[in-house]
Amino acid sequence: MKDFIYVISDIHGEYELFEELIQYYDPTMHQLVLIGDLNDRGPRTKESFLLGKELVEKYDAIYLKGNHEEYFLQFLKSPEDWFTSYVRNGGKETMESLLHKGATEEYSPTEIAMMIRSRYKELIEFLMERPLYFEWKNYIFVHAGVDLTKKDWHETSPHDFIWIREAFHTGKNNTGKTIVFGHTITPMLHGDMETTDLWYSDHKIGIDGGAVFGGSVHGVIFDTNGIVQDIEYQNVKGSWQPDF
Repeated sequence: MKDFIYVISDIHGEYELFEELIQYYDPTMHQLVLIGDLNDRGPRTKESFLLGKELVEKYDAIYLKGNHEEYFLQFLKSPEDWFTSYVRNGGKETMESLLHKGATEEYSPTEIAMMIRSRYKELIEFLMERPLYFEWKNYIFVHAGVDLTKKDWHETSPHDFIWIREAFHTGKNNTGKTIVFGHTITPMLHGDMETTDLWYSDHKIGIDGGAVFGGSVHGVIFDTNGIVQDIEYQNVKGSWQPDF
């Protein structure tokens, strides 16, 4: 195992910001960990998904499943049931990135799902296989958090690993480890809906700066002692619009 972990979360289709962060990735030194939500809301999900897949296959990166990867897979499984909810949560951008602009008006949910399943079979199989957490030394890396009411955090339900919020943020961390997560934007965790810095509390570190809403992305490098470097890029293309 490498001496450093390089963690990126919640790209949400902001591919240019993903590219900026990957410039700092050195496969000879860093174990790369992507903690989910590469898709939805932003304009370039297709490129973000494919880069994530390439980094796993070429460099043994760890790509954890987030709730938006799960949303996408659920839509493909039951398109008529999930379409309205998925579109409301950024799915339209994903469908149109994978197909073409206007596809959501042109085709039915079932037709959209059929085309995506036909064209992206390998990608879909890859996303279905993504793990829910990664443990390294005294760290847990996870998309949303863990169930802190469990004696053993490993028994967290699959749903909570990718969806949990306040119960994790406010719960007592008795895991003995530092938990690094995304999912909930740090402006919300800081309580001011402005601050995009990393959030720290009770050996929990939130790293989702809300880039797709006009905030920032973080690439955070850890060693066994803590954070070595926090690389932050603001999304300069849009003003702050926390619309979710």
